Amino acid sequence: MGQEKDLDFILKSLLAGGVAGMCSKSAVAPLDRIKILLQAHNAHYSHLGVFSGIREVVRKESLLALYKGNGAQMVRVFPYAATQFTSFELYSQMFRNLLGSQSHLGKLLSGSCAGATAVALTYPLDTIRARLAFQVAQRYSGILHAATSIFKEEGGVRGLYRGFLPTLCGMIPYAGFSFYCFEMFKLFSMKYIPELTCTPSSRNTGGLALSIPAKLMCGGFAGAVAQSISYPLDVTRRRMQLAMMSPETYKFGRLGMVQTLVLIYREHGVYSGLYRGMSINYLRAMPMVAVSFSVYELMKQSLNLDTGLKL
Repeated sequence: MGQEKDLDFILKSLLAGGVAGMCSKSAVAPLDRIKILLQAHNAHYSHLGVFSGIREVVRKESLLALYKGNGAQMVRVFPYAATQFTSFELYSQMFRNLLGSQSHLGKLLSGSCAGATAVALTYPLDTIRARLAFQVAQRYSGILHAATSIFKEEGGVRGLYRGFLPTLCGMIPYAGFSFYCFEMFKLFSMKYIPELTCTPSSRNTGGLALSIPAKLMCGGFAGAVAQSISYPLDVTRRRMQLAMMSPETYKFGRLGMVQTLVLIYREHGVYSGLYRGMSINYLRAMPMVAVSFSVYELMKQSLNLDTGLKL
């Protein structure tokens, strides 16, 4: 009976996480595409800012072009978010057993391990989505064409996993601080300002649950903190992923993570290189993380997952 309950919890958690990921990524898909174009210094848009870039994409391509690559994103994000949130529940229980329920290190490690697990399983789809979003002229006709082209022309699986190391290195602090900060902001809100942030609940412990605005606020703050810490590695990842898209960036295809990071710094410095596109990242990361955590929390409540998992 206990195993059936655990399996039911895992399946429902996978569903809740996948839906949360799809909602959050769809909400910021246009900003996601602009971020990729700016990060990798696309020749058509590198001289533009966030909103001027959006206007130029619509003018040069179409309104739907703002969602270019979002199909691949949805294919990737459901298993990614499902794995990440479910892994977080499993790792949380494991670290609670090892380090105690009040351990801050355990909370931080739970998020980091969950992010690393999700990235390792779904990274090729992220590479494909980035290629589709970056292209202006039609090079890839779709997800399968991009996948087979990269596999055949760029060294097989190695091409699909180009930029994986900086992604993993960036994900460990990003996911760790995202989950940790959300949990801490949520705990603070419920403990110290429940009259402003909570609504009555018959299911949650203590009879309270965060209101939707409070969930969004906690998620937004968590996203801002996590992105500020991990952003340079995100830029490095994109440069490595997109290196083979144009002759002037081929040099990044021959470099490792540290060499790419150093070259970006030498050529463009900190603000225009390692933190290029950071303003748009705040615009997209805060609502994205806010929607992601909020939808997941709402799905947990609706699917009666508040009681947690017993390993």
